[in-house]
Amino acid sequence: MTGLPDAAPLLEVHDLAVSFNTPDGVLEAVRGVSFGLARGRTLGIVGESGSGKSVTTQSMVGLTRGARITGQALFEGRDLLALPAAELRAVRGRGIAMIFQSPLSSLHPLYTIGWQIAEMIRAHEPVSAAQARARAVELLGHVGIPRPERRVDDYPHQYSGGMLQRAVIAMAIALNPRILVADEPTTALDVTVQSQILRLLRRLQEEFGTAIIMITHDLGVIAETAHEVLVMYAGRAMEQAARESLLRTPRHPYTQGLLRSRPRLDAIGGRLVPIPGQPPSLVAPPRGCPFQERCEWSIDRCSSTPPPLVDVAGDGAAHRSACWLPERGGAP
Repeated sequence: MTGLPDAAPLLEVHDLAVSFNTPDGVLEAVRGVSFGLARGRTLGIVGESGSGKSVTTQSMVGLTRGARITGQALFEGRDLLALPAAELRAVRGRGIAMIFQSPLSSLHPLYTIGWQIAEMIRAHEPVSAAQARARAVELLGHVGIPRPERRVDDYPHQYSGGMLQRAVIAMAIALNPRILVADEPTTALDVTVQSQILRLLRRLQEEFGTAIIMITHDLGVIAETAHEVLVMYAGRAMEQAARESLLRTPRHPYTQGLLRSRPRLDAIGGRLVPIPGQPPSLVAPPRGCPFQERCEWSIDRCSSTPPPLVDVAGDGAAHRSACWLPERGGAP
């Protein structure tokens, strides 16, 4: 799945499907997604809002209450979807840690930053309050918080947005997790701070060998961080490839649309090229390709039968695309 056949898989997801009961009917948030992640690698999951990116990862660690989940999510050989609740709680934090888009959603406003990091450590390890606090100071310094021995006693409202995200990263890495899920970790930050956070994640990965799942709508972030990329749309996988292959020769029309809609430094003042139309309803998804109504190259077959995700590279590079077009997304 990862494009690295010689790398031992840390996480293997097979045919994952997630649905929710809603007043309007069953919402099919994720439909048959599969991928792999090796140690020390970064998988980028990219797509528009509502494509199923966050639900895919949150469902694996029990954060999608009320969802119906099928498939497999094998973490170090154990199926997370079949684990009892107590065992799954033990995996969260120590095995798989999360960084959410808004750091305030992970921090309580009435407790100091250091207390919250220390309590998370003490929930998983038999250490004293003093030892946990010392570890919190060390972690804050490690992620670049200035004067951590003083800032450890600050409350969340006393940190800037970039410092809050660093504090959340410190909390996430406190137990040296094998996988770090970063869910839009830089969306609310300015470009300079975003670059700092991405460099920090790369440095932590190099130091600890942590595998990262980077969830984003920004292909610029993918270009900076990912080794492999999964493009999702309407709950399905549209394209999977190594970063270089996907950015150099995108095969699916949706991926091509995402790339065209990116701001370009060599076209300052030019107009962006948005993808026309809107994603389909996941309560009543289309019978065929979910991207068909927005695709400028759709053919009759696209409206009746969903295309499978198949290898399109033909050279062992594991570049997969779900498209009926003869060239798998190449312009006619």
